Amino acid sequence: MKFLLLIALLALVFFLLGKKQSRPPSSEGSARPVPGPVPPQAMVSCARCGVHLPSDDALPGKGGMFCSAAHRAAFEAEQARNA
Repeated sequence: MKFLLLIALLALVFFLLGKKQSRPPSSEGSARPVPGPVPPQAMVSCARCGVHLPSDDALPGKGGMFCSAAHRAAFEAEQARNA
């Protein structure tokens, strides 16, 4: 009977120690600030193919915004031929 009580007590101690170690650190004492949510970005469409992409990734050109340098060059060459 004493043996079972000792095993139960040891299991309880290991359970509590494991639960304490798996807890995430509190934000009060942490040195690094927790980043907030990222704000949404404006979306633009490519003037050549129409694909939508974030404005930060788009390339500006004479005819609008483009998804790649190749599309910008092709669009500007086409505009130069038509002019």
